[in-house]
Amino acid sequence: MGDTSVVVQSQVQDDEATMEATSHNVTHQYKWWIQMVIYSIFVLSGQSIGTLLGRLYFDKGGNSKWLATLVQNIGFPILIPFLLIKSAKTNHEVITEIQKPSFYIVASLYTLLGLFLAGNCMLYTIGLQYLPVTTYSLICASQLGFNALFSFFLNKQKFTPYIVNSLVILTISSSLLVLQNDDSEDQSNKKSRKKYIIGFLSTVAASAGYALMLSTTQLALQKIFKRESFRLIIEMSIYQSLIATLAILVGFFASGEWKNMEKEMNEYKLGKVRYVLNLIGTAISWQAFSVGSIGLIFKVSSLFSNVISILGLPIAPVLAVIFLHDKLTGVKVMSMLLAIWGFVSYIYQHYLDDLKDKAAKNVQVVELSEVSLIERS
Repeated sequence: MGDTSVVVQSQVQDDEATMEATSHNVTHQYKWWIQMVIYSIFVLSGQSIGTLLGRLYFDKGGNSKWLATLVQNIGFPILIPFLLIKSAKTNHEVITEIQKPSFYIVASLYTLLGLFLAGNCMLYTIGLQYLPVTTYSLICASQLGFNALFSFFLNKQKFTPYIVNSLVILTISSSLLVLQNDDSEDQSNKKSRKKYIIGFLSTVAASAGYALMLSTTQLALQKIFKRESFRLIIEMSIYQSLIATLAILVGFFASGEWKNMEKEMNEYKLGKVRYVLNLIGTAISWQAFSVGSIGLIFKVSSLFSNVISILGLPIAPVLAVIFLHDKLTGVKVMSMLLAIWGFVSYIYQHYLDDLKDKAAKNVQVVELSEVSLIERS
């Protein structure tokens, strides 16, 4: 009778442990999805607003490539207060004490990524200045293909039918933008053939470089930091932007463009105040994009981070309709619908992965409970 009581009590304890583990997994999944949504909003809003303000800067009288590149990185001080937020340790960090990488390795990594970021931002700026926004958006969509290639070799990314479908649909979605006429470009703003080629090559190089940077960041997180925290996301955003800002400032002063800032501000078509607000808004937008991008690499992968970025390409023309009074065409609507379709396809794959993970964990918990029950009986 005593043995039976012990067995029953043991089984109750195992059931309670199973329910607790299941509840913990459900809470963890909800938290993961909430964080992913927040980071995705940062990427989409930051990229769309930053691109629109960058275009507005050049359209209304801005001419400085170095300044337009500088504001994409110089907003990092707004992130410093977030370093005061203490991140809770993950289960992996609690169970095993993770050895922190050496200062020289981390410094070298941030320097490399920062210089890479500075070069990439300059290439994107040249493309945005010399190309119509539709052509620019189309070429930027090519970074998804570059990222898929780099992710396969550097990050061992697995491709399922739903992921492949998402990549194809998102690429088509962005490619549709080239079919519309850019009516905002009048004859006086038509770019010369030489500048068009420079803009085209710069944007292609920037797309490939950005894709490589995302995959390299994911590789660094896996091999060097081996941990996940909100603080690390902020640190990476700050230090990369700091190095990029210093490098761009050297070019800004060496080029002599800083001498024309007062004249450019006075001649800006929207006035001095809006000139300053444009630069401030651009700086804040791209910092939000940076935090969201790195956060998505943490939570999912570099490829998913790029998927969200490509999803944002059709959003910019739609926002231009609302705020810049561009024409709403059928092509823009179709592009947006296809982008949503591609995004849902990718999300559905993660939903299936979650179901498999939950099933595997439940089987593992049941097996452990059965083994424990047999041993106690």
